Amino acid sequence: MLKGAQISKIIINRYLEELDSYLKTDVAVVGAGPAGLTAAYYLAKKGHKVAIFEKNLSIGGGMWGGGIMFNAIVFQEEVREIFEEFGIEHRSHGDGYYSADSVLAVTAMGSQTIRAGAKIFNLLSAEDVLAEGGNRVTGLVLNWTTVRMAGLHVDPIAVEAKYVIDASGHDCQIANFVQNNLQEKLLTETGKIMGERSMWAESGENNLLEYTKEVYPGLFVVGMSASAAYGGHRMGPIFGGMLLSGKKAAQEIDVCLKNK
Repeated sequence: MLKGAQISKIIINRYLEELDSYLKTDVAVVGAGPAGLTAAYYLAKKGHKVAIFEKNLSIGGGMWGGGIMFNAIVFQEEVREIFEEFGIEHRSHGDGYYSADSVLAVTAMGSQTIRAGAKIFNLLSAEDVLAEGGNRVTGLVLNWTTVRMAGLHVDPIAVEAKYVIDASGHDCQIANFVQNNLQEKLLTETGKIMGERSMWAESGENNLLEYTKEVYPGLFVVGMSASAAYGGHRMGPIFGGMLLSGKKAAQEIDVCLKNK
């Protein structure tokens, strides 16, 4: 006979066990959009302990809606190999343009990232960064998204990480914490968040890999967080650069972790 209390106990015990096991991790990723998922996937494949903290109920960021809620996305030839590695079926449109079903893309990326060994915690929001022991990001300060939505005064918890990835999107939330809460200079041209520029797909895609890097010791920016931090153009509903950005950050952090 099924018992409600037993069902609840299983849920509580499993979740708390998993959360406890990720209070110290190699890499903490903020945001489970396409760049964050890709970074986590490649880091987990290398054997690193990776946790993604997503503030929303669902993962995928802006990928679900494609363009103007038409759930198809576009990517370019350079990223086709990554889409195929995730098992995402796609269609060629000539001249190096490809399209994929956005729902398939999100679900495939989420599934493969978890299967690679990364853990996704949804409905958890970053409130601040940890910066214990010096001028370096050493983790995250987290709280339930619902606590923030309700405006309740509830203290957060802390998660330690050797590296943090800001995949929070257009707001580059974690870089903002460093700039405004730590009051530290970022490794940008101005020392501050330079702000996202108007839409120009070619420029945004071409420059994104240049902006994907360590913006402050211990903190990498990827995807639209990288564009916003370094003053890049937004690129609209083309997602190849997001995946390439995540993969590049994973490769660089993998080297850093191995050299520690």
